[in-house]
Amino acid sequence: MRPTERAAAEELLISTVRIASVSRDEGRVAEHLRERMEALGYRAHIDGAGNVVGVIGDGELEVAMVGHIDTVPGDLPVEVRDGALYGRGSVDAKGPFVSFVVAGARAVARCPGLRLRVIGCVEEEVASSRGARFLVDEPAPDALIIGEPSGWDGITLGYKGYLRAAVKLAGDCAHSAHDEPTVAAQAARLWNAIEAAATSFDAGAERAFQRLIPALLHMECASDGVRQTARLDLSLRLPPRLGPEEAIAWLQDVAAGAEVQTSGGMPAWTGPRTTFLHRALARGIRAKGGNPIWKQKTGTADLNVLAPAWGCPALAYGPGDAALDHRPDEHIVLDEFATGIEVLELALEQCVAAGLASRMR
Repeated sequence: MRPTERAAAEELLISTVRIASVSRDEGRVAEHLRERMEALGYRAHIDGAGNVVGVIGDGELEVAMVGHIDTVPGDLPVEVRDGALYGRGSVDAKGPFVSFVVAGARAVARCPGLRLRVIGCVEEEVASSRGARFLVDEPAPDALIIGEPSGWDGITLGYKGYLRAAVKLAGDCAHSAHDEPTVAAQAARLWNAIEAAATSFDAGAERAFQRLIPALLHMECASDGVRQTARLDLSLRLPPRLGPEEAIAWLQDVAAGAEVQTSGGMPAWTGPRTTFLHRALARGIRAKGGNPIWKQKTGTADLNVLAPAWGCPALAYGPGDAALDHRPDEHIVLDEFATGIEVLELALEQCVAAGLASRMR
């Protein structure tokens, strides 16, 4: 990109990060992006879920580029420092989404065979995945790119699933000098048992993607002088061989005698790296001097919703370091942001001939 083009891309990113958009409050940033996408040539609107949708190009090959515009809470200063943009959402995932917007407009201008649907989803950071679920019944594109930070030279093939659950225990109050364990102690022992059972569940798995990983999100205990209660709020990161329903049964078995309540789940999804889309993105990375790094991640993304629904070649890509997601020092290096745009532009151009040929087979 020329310096003026890069400056314009950075300005769009900074202005977008400056607008707070915690999940379920994305209206202002969606409207901002709608206006800016229209200025770049997109036919843009806000859909029934609150997603910002831009369509550009009239070619035969359609690629959907779907990011998310919501963030986790955290009012962080937005500033450029030492070549990086700091602020909530700079990496997860406004950086990847703005790279889609800019790269898409540039690629279509050079590649008349392309049509793009660029969509910024709402509520990705909460269990509803409302924005992505709103899209599942739309016509499937020829290819899907999900906007999540992978590093400019990384390509994400899949994500683990998840289950959110609360485990509740209760019992009569008793004097702490007695041998009977308190409900709080029982809850602590139960958490240790869940960790141990998860470790043994996939004892032979070498990679984190293949293992069941529990996390204790919150624990609280209470007593009214007659009854004691305890609650464990858990997240289970699920490997491909364990779906949400099986995970519920597993947790109920480990927590026998306790009440298990669930509040959302998603199966894992991973795909091949041999499609025309994967090859095109790998070529774009190599053209910029990189060597593609293939990844399977332990989190969950809108890829888990849309890839199985649409059944087309799918992956996740975006500039930024995912290790900075949700952190108080979240930031994106602006050189990487610019390189990610250039990689996407090259990849989209590569997609057209290869994608049309693949469709004809």
